[in-house]
Amino acid sequence: MVEISVVIPVYGCADCLPTLHRRLVQTLAQLNSSYEIVFVDDRSSDGSWEAVSELAAADPAVKAVRLSRNFGQHAAITAGLATSYGRFTVVMDCDLQDPPEQISRLVAKAQEGYDIVLTRRPRRRQPILRRLSGTMYFYVRRALVGGSLENNMPNLSLLSRKVVDAFLTIRDKDRQYLLIVEWLGFRQAVIDIEQDERYVGRSSYGFGALLRVAIDGIFFQSTAVLRWVVYSGFGLALLGLALVAYTLVAWMVGRHLPSWTALPMLILFLSGFLTIAGGVTGLYVGKIFEQVKGRPLYVVDVKIVDGIERGVGRELDEYVRARAAPLGGGEPLVGGESWADPQATGS
Repeated sequence: MVEISVVIPVYGCADCLPTLHRRLVQTLAQLNSSYEIVFVDDRSSDGSWEAVSELAAADPAVKAVRLSRNFGQHAAITAGLATSYGRFTVVMDCDLQDPPEQISRLVAKAQEGYDIVLTRRPRRRQPILRRLSGTMYFYVRRALVGGSLENNMPNLSLLSRKVVDAFLTIRDKDRQYLLIVEWLGFRQAVIDIEQDERYVGRSSYGFGALLRVAIDGIFFQSTAVLRWVVYSGFGLALLGLALVAYTLVAWMVGRHLPSWTALPMLILFLSGFLTIAGGVTGLYVGKIFEQVKGRPLYVVDVKIVDGIERGVGRELDEYVRARAAPLGGGEPLVGGESWADPQATGS
């Protein structure tokens, strides 16, 4: 087992990769520990796979994974974690906004006995509108769902081996890396880091993508929104009773109200509530449909390990069963290949 794995989902970062690799190697070499670097290409169209392949051919410590199509950043992170074997695993983005040199601080904190080390940016180098919308999203999510995550926490983090194995047992189709890490629990610490400017290009998360992430984070990580729909139903029922009481009191004191007074208000309230409730319920049913189909979270097209390219297709449940097997006793693949850690078996 290597000491440190670094998992990096790659999308639209072809120009960053040589510099990222150089800085990672310099940082990891200073730690005097064995390491591996896992690049997962989420089917980027900018030549990222070619860049990753060159790095894997030149450096035996680099593992390169290419997904069969674009499955999204969080599925790519999962694929990288499933490929890693480190005692500690660092997850980071490929855009160099989070300096690789901070990894030494993450490792030092983990060696104090923490299973998870998260990072926080005191200052965010983003447009003010995006900062405000991010802050609003986390306030709303905390009010509806709970949790302790902040809007200035990037993916840069460190997980111990047992946290990685626990993470890989989570089969949620709609997943967000940090939300799952928070849910897992374990002993956690947070350190502050300074964010650098993006090395090149711009974020691949447009407004639509961010909106989908926000909806998934609020609606589909918990059933809390359904409870709020129920609370709103009770609130509307109480409002209806209050209108009835008001009408009765007005009639008793001799004040006559038009018979249609409350009707438009009730129609608007009830129709709006029923539309929202039906939409929320439909979204949950749709997500259940996607989950019960049982499709893998990702499909690997090509993998380069020790400079050797091979085509593979992995489903996460097979990987998890292999992790639970004794060392050297992984389930065989087609062609006699084993899921067992090749370093653990001495091959």
